[in-house]
Amino acid sequence: MTAKKEKKEEKAPEKEEKKEEPKKEEPKVEIKEEEKPKKKKTTRKRTGKKKAKGPKDKVVMARGKRKESQARARIRKGKGEIRVNSKSVKGYGNKYIRSIITEPLSYMGPEVNELDISISVKGGGIMGQAQAARTAIAKALVVYFDKENLKDKFISIDRSLLVEDTRRVEAKKYRGPKARARYQKSYR
Repeated sequence: MTAKKEKKEEKAPEKEEKKEEPKKEEPKVEIKEEEKPKKKKTTRKRTGKKKAKGPKDKVVMARGKRKESQARARIRKGKGEIRVNSKSVKGYGNKYIRSIITEPLSYMGPEVNELDISISVKGGGIMGQAQAARTAIAKALVVYFDKENLKDKFISIDRSLLVEDTRRVEAKKYRGPKARARYQKSYR
């Protein structure tokens, strides 16, 4: 044991000697960059008036899902425009889909005509997107107006306005073309 301790003691002074070596100092060189002339700031006239955000300018975001579709609705004070993926709902050719998206607004009063609603939808098919947008609009309206009776009204009319449908497509299994169906047997 003593031999090992002696070897350790011998190694320790070597490390100290290495630390004591003075570092060579490099000469400091200062590089001066040429100063560029400063550009004058030009001011341009603003054509539109800036709106001051106050407590009246309230923005509400809400989310809705249906099957593979996900929708996010944003409600704020405005002119009464309803846009889905930056396209007006009035431009939708299918009346049934248009009625599904605007259904929560039909249960409201004239105060809806002063709201801008923009919805971004992704995933799924046309009907799933419409139903996801419908749920997102209804949830956002409840939060925007802060009325408990509005929530109760929506639930009494149709529960799926506020509550998302939890059903999803069942996964496909082996030995069949779909989730439950099996391949046909041949007896020849």
